[in-house]
Amino acid sequence: MAVDPRPGGAGNDPRTGLPPHIAAAPARKRPAAERAPVYAMVGNPNCGKTTLFNALTGLRQKVGNYPGVTVEKKIGEAFSQHGRPMKIIDLPGAYSLAARSPDEAVTRDVLLGRRADTPQPDRIICVLDASNLERNLYLVHQLLDLGRPVIVVLNMMDLAQRAGIEVRAGRLEEQLGVSVIPCEAVNGKGLVELRLAMSRAELPLAKHRWDVPAAVAPAVAELQAALIAADGRPPLVARAEALLLLTNFDAVVVADSTRLSERTASLLAGWRKRWAGQGTDWSATLIKSRYEAIDQLCRNVIRRTREQGPSLSDRVDAVLVHSIWGWVTFAAIMAALFFSIFTLAEYPMNWIDGQIAALGTWIKGAMAPGDLRDLFTDGVIGGVGGIVVFLPQILILFFFVGLLESTGYMARAAFLMDRPMSKVGLHGKSFIPLLGSFACAIPGIMATRTIEDAKDRLVTILVAPLMSCSARLPVYLLMIATLLPADDVPTITKTGLMLLMYALGTLGAFGFAWLFKRTLLQSVPPMMILELPSYQPPRLGEILRQMFERGWLFLKNAGTIILGISIVLWFLTTYPKHPDTAAAPDAQIAHSFAGQAGQLLEPTIKPLGFDWRIGIGLFTSFAAREVFVSSMGVIFGVQSEKEDTAPIRDALRQATWPDGTRLFTPLVCLVLMIYYVFAMQCMSTVAIVKRETNSWRWPLFQIAYMTGTAWVVSFLVYQGGRALGF
Repeated sequence: MAVDPRPGGAGNDPRTGLPPHIAAAPARKRPAAERAPVYAMVGNPNCGKTTLFNALTGLRQKVGNYPGVTVEKKIGEAFSQHGRPMKIIDLPGAYSLAARSPDEAVTRDVLLGRRADTPQPDRIICVLDASNLERNLYLVHQLLDLGRPVIVVLNMMDLAQRAGIEVRAGRLEEQLGVSVIPCEAVNGKGLVELRLAMSRAELPLAKHRWDVPAAVAPAVAELQAALIAADGRPPLVARAEALLLLTNFDAVVVADSTRLSERTASLLAGWRKRWAGQGTDWSATLIKSRYEAIDQLCRNVIRRTREQGPSLSDRVDAVLVHSIWGWVTFAAIMAALFFSIFTLAEYPMNWIDGQIAALGTWIKGAMAPGDLRDLFTDGVIGGVGGIVVFLPQILILFFFVGLLESTGYMARAAFLMDRPMSKVGLHGKSFIPLLGSFACAIPGIMATRTIEDAKDRLVTILVAPLMSCSARLPVYLLMIATLLPADDVPTITKTGLMLLMYALGTLGAFGFAWLFKRTLLQSVPPMMILELPSYQPPRLGEILRQMFERGWLFLKNAGTIILGISIVLWFLTTYPKHPDTAAAPDAQIAHSFAGQAGQLLEPTIKPLGFDWRIGIGLFTSFAAREVFVSSMGVIFGVQSEKEDTAPIRDALRQATWPDGTRLFTPLVCLVLMIYYVFAMQCMSTVAIVKRETNSWRWPLFQIAYMTGTAWVVSFLVYQGGRALGF
């Protein structure tokens, strides 16, 4: 009998789609009781996938060091209706398995079992936005090619109903041959049914039928056979990979992670050359063929209950993305953010400050004078306490970022910023990581995985640390308090000075992006294609979870890194002891190990208006910017007559040079803030840049250009201010 070269054609094995002369070893089946089943949760961005993941797993989650951003896998534990444990891997959002960004490549590689750090899932939960079913079904179509058990979750059924869309879940289940669960993850509807489906010992395999276009079928069959021969891939997985390779001809990320054999690479190159000569875009042909099959499916399962006019999101967008009112709204939101940092946080900050002072007083009364008491009061409480007091500002900042993401406004901000960012060679997608970097550069840098162009992604990584992150807040607030000591200074004046620092960092980021795109990393910025998700009511539970996760991470750093540095710094400022036991505290610090190191550093920073004591703070804060505050607390710690721990800002106001002139003048305070705007003072950011770029070249370059810029700009401002008489 003649063999049709198309997978699934006449004479081929109906299960694998392979010609009979290609042997295929059956995949090993794991006994159901061998271990807890592993589910992968996948879906398009903004489909509510993470909300569903949180609803199923609750607090039983293992996340990365920087939680709250879905660019890395999260693994959670859920329980079936019968109490059986199950593992769920929440994968990054993806529109397709034909990956065009590192974010989508992570999802694809986990599903195909290519990542050594993540177990290949046994089953797949695919979450769909029921109000936009046709686009979401493209990913389902590709997943069914894998021949794995799949559960389809129709999320946001309430939004579909409000839009006049009726999705017939039963008919979709019949057409696909897999379990289809209607769901409203935000409201908790459908969770019981989903757990019941996940509890089944056996899940049905799809009745997936899709005829590959005849002109492409020979290429699919040849590549499938080569992939099986190379490393024994299961037949259906090999066929799916062959389709991905042919669908995504120009995406380097696919070829990089696929590790093709010489035979497979040669076949792929041959088909590319042949089709290029024919002048036909066979990649587009494959995509079109899938959508034709999806369109036919949607006709059977979607019914519109009324004429669809402008949605609520469309009506709101008429204002929020307007060429004038959109910018007014954006400016108002940013102003509200920074104003809240000063007003709402002031009361809990004062309470925390009072509790820290009371604790220091209690320890001084309970312990005998000596080095051990000084270690607790000056090293531990003076160091960590000086950082913990800023926790309310950190929480407010994370709350605002979470609120913008949850409601869908963050995508609108990216849309608004696309035009101004195109002036510096980037597009609006880069704005989302940059805006996230206001909270912390680490998740901001990780979020660049959604940027398809490699050079655009690298430029965004290089400039993201210039956005003033939450770790700079303690430094800014301390310097503003020192610069404006009067209690009657209007809050709006302090807010304006803070906004100036944020604006300076933003302008610096855009300026260096413009420079890099025209020198080191020249490329034409691609046109931005960005989905604007429907507006949603803020999910306060998720926002608070994210806010407290970030807050706990901040406190954990205060209790580990900052505590350790504070204790080490206390030791270095306490020993060796000054020969004169009655020497002043400044003389003791100058005689100490830290003082000796600072005096070696002083000639390089004195042109900026800094002395050796500030130099110690600059050096220690490379571990984390906020360490500068605790370092100043240890170095400049003083005691009042009541033996309460004096506020650090009061100590800074009293600090002087050897000739008696004031050290922290208004000009020096301003220069110090400017230095922290530009300097790369974060070891964790350096580590994440190294991981994301897979090279030490770029993080070292980042340290050099940012620290060099900080020194030059600070030098110009200080010397210029001195020349003008400040």
